[in-house]
Amino acid sequence: MESTAPRPLKVTIVGAGIGGLAAAAAMRKSGHIVELFESSTEKKEVGAGIGVQVNALRVLEHLGVDRANLRGVSYDGITNFDSITGEGRSQRWLLPDMDQNRSILCLRSDVHDELLRVACGEGPGTPATLYLGRKVVNCDPKKGSITLESGQVVLADLVIGADGIHSTIRARVLGHPEPAVPSGLSCFRALIPANKLEDLPESDSEWLTDGLSGLRGIVLKDRDFGMIGMYFCANKTLINLAALYQDAEPYDASAVWSSTTTRTQMLETFPTIHPKFKTILSLPDDPVLKWRLGTLPVLPTWINGRAMLMGDAAHATLPTLGQGAALAIEEAGALGILFPAGTRREDVESRLEMFERVRKPRGDFINREAIAQAAEKEKRGLYFRSQEAQAYFVTHDAIKEAQEYLERQCEIDDSKQCFSDAM
Repeated sequence: MESTAPRPLKVTIVGAGIGGLAAAAAMRKSGHIVELFESSTEKKEVGAGIGVQVNALRVLEHLGVDRANLRGVSYDGITNFDSITGEGRSQRWLLPDMDQNRSILCLRSDVHDELLRVACGEGPGTPATLYLGRKVVNCDPKKGSITLESGQVVLADLVIGADGIHSTIRARVLGHPEPAVPSGLSCFRALIPANKLEDLPESDSEWLTDGLSGLRGIVLKDRDFGMIGMYFCANKTLINLAALYQDAEPYDASAVWSSTTTRTQMLETFPTIHPKFKTILSLPDDPVLKWRLGTLPVLPTWINGRAMLMGDAAHATLPTLGQGAALAIEEAGALGILFPAGTRREDVESRLEMFERVRKPRGDFINREAIAQAAEKEKRGLYFRSQEAQAYFVTHDAIKEAQEYLERQCEIDDSKQCFSDAM
C-alpha cells in the first residue's frame, strides 16, 4: 500500500557560512532534504574569533555539535583597560548561573567546520549537499526557486537566504534593493599565534595572560568611540585581535567592504595607546584584514512566499554585543522546530509567518541595540553593567521558545499539522 505520509521538504539554502550551515543542520535533524549553494569555490571562515555565548551554545548542542570540537576558551567576563594609562578593571558575568553554563571564545573556522560536519557528515537523517562555486543571481519567492549564474533553475519547497550582509535574496524577498549602509566604523582583524608571547617581557603580556579568562578590551580614550578587543581561542593556541574604530576615510560606494593592510598601518591608527598594548599589536603577521562595517535598517519583513531571510541577510549590525552569529544560530534552531518532520509543502508559508512572529522582534531589537552601543554614550558598556541586559541575551532559549509557540498555535487551531522533532 502506498504511503500517505508527507514527503520531506526540499530546502534550498543560499550561503554556507555559520548561519547557513546551522540552518542545514536543523532542517536535516527535522528530516528534510537540504541543498546549500555557496558562491565561494572554497568555503572557509578565516581570520577571526567568535564569542559563542550560552544562548548560542544551547542551540548548537541541540543540533548535535560536539563542544570539544569547538576548542573554546572560557568566557567568564571582560577586563577593560584605559588605552592611555594601561590600567584595567575586570568584570565577571553578573548572572548567578554563568559558572555552570559557560560561554566560550572560539576560532570562527572551528565553529564553521563543526557545523559542516553536523550538516553534511555522517549521522542521522539525509546529509545536506553543499555546492561550492555556485553563485545565486535570482530568486522567485512565490515558486520557491533560485537561479544560478550558469542559468540553472533550482526548485524547492523553501528557500532560506543566509547569504550575509550583501544578500542577493534580500532584494527578492523585499521586492526592492536594500543595500547595507556604511556605519562610519572600520575594524582591523588578525590572529596572533599565542607562542609569540613567549619572547616578550612578562610586563608586556601579563595584562593579556593573567587574571580573568575572557575578553580584554582596550577602551580608546583619544576619540569618541573605539575599542581594541583581544582574547585567546583554539585551545589557547591563538589570540584573536579586533580593533574597532571610527574611520574618517570617505566612503566610496564602489569600494570593497574588506581589504588587506599591514600591522604598521594598524599601529599608526592608534598612536596614543600605552606601550604594552603597542607591543602586542606589533605581533600579527602581515597582511592584516580591514573591514568597513555596514549595517541594515530594520526591514519591514523577512519573508515572502516560500523564501525567507536569516542572519546578516536580515539584520546585519555591529559586533559591539557579540550576538550576530548567535542570532543566526538561534534562528536556525527555531526553523528546525517550526518545520518538523511531516511539514507539508502547503504549510510552508504559514510556518514562515510563525518564524517571523517568533524571531523578528528579537533580531530587530539586537540590531538596534548593537548600533546604539556605538552611537549613544549612555549605552556603551551597558551589557556588562546590567544583569537584566545579560539575562535578555544569554538566558534566551530559542528552542524552547519555538516549541512553546508551535504548541500554542496548534492548540488555538487544531487544523494545523503539528509534529514532534523527528530525530
